[in-house]
Amino acid sequence: MRLVLAPMEGLADNVMRDALTRVPGVDWCVSEFIRVTGSLLPRRTFTRVVPELRNAARTRSGVPVRVQLLGSDPVSLADNAARAAELGAPVVDLNFGCPAKTVNRHRGGAVLLEEPELLFQIMSEVRKTVPAQVPVTAKMRLGVNDTTPAIAAAQALCSGGAAELVVHARTKQQGYRPPAHWEWIARIAEQVTVPVIANGEIWSVADYLRCRQVSGLQDVMIGRGLVARPDLALQIRSAAGEVALWHWADMLPILADFFAEVRRKVEPKHAPGRLKQWLGYLRRSYPEAESLYGELRTLLDPDAITARLLRPPAR
Repeated sequence: MRLVLAPMEGLADNVMRDALTRVPGVDWCVSEFIRVTGSLLPRRTFTRVVPELRNAARTRSGVPVRVQLLGSDPVSLADNAARAAELGAPVVDLNFGCPAKTVNRHRGGAVLLEEPELLFQIMSEVRKTVPAQVPVTAKMRLGVNDTTPAIAAAQALCSGGAAELVVHARTKQQGYRPPAHWEWIARIAEQVTVPVIANGEIWSVADYLRCRQVSGLQDVMIGRGLVARPDLALQIRSAAGEVALWHWADMLPILADFFAEVRRKVEPKHAPGRLKQWLGYLRRSYPEAESLYGELRTLLDPDAITARLLRPPAR
């Protein structure tokens, strides 16, 4: 069983990765994408998006972070993948799953699934250029408007040298709307020769168990489900009798530290929004988060928010 924290643009940056991996259970993370448009990016671009590269590509808790690239030019992606490896990326991951219209308009993400030949060229060029000891992986969706290209796209990536595939069980058009079509992950896994990791709509242990049954896979990548329930990986492992659970009292110092790190990273006016965004997810799982969100909802002063987060809980 491998449980992975998904890349989530605008949500799971290095600060969120750090917070979520302080709760045991996650095997590795994948960074937000680094957009490659035709030039060799400077080192500072990589370390800005993935500052964990300064810490042997690990979060403070020691969880490995893979570097994700997005683009459509095989040579440029290969050059930048080699630079990521040079900077210490343990794995280079290629994004063929992003459904964002702005990304797709510029020939990036899920829109490329309709071009299996290009997927093969990209993967082949990257695999040829990146040192052999650094795996190259890919994340994909089921297609753009329908699932027609799913099998061909997956096979093209594998033929090009992908060491592993993550399959998000929806098309670009379906976005993030339920349900996730896990049965298609099973079909793809039957047609490729590399390990496949299931992704999409896993919010609970029950979801995980259904996904495992339908997809036939025990390895999963979890995104918003972990943001909403940071101990979800622990819960999944606990179902196998491996570990204990994490409780709200355990989350409070993580929240306080998360906000402190956010304040160091963004302008003061933006910091409260990041905390409230996370609390908005946590309300799905913790009644205490609903109460805290209510207290902080109208607060805009970062110092006042910090003071509240550091206040000892009522007995």
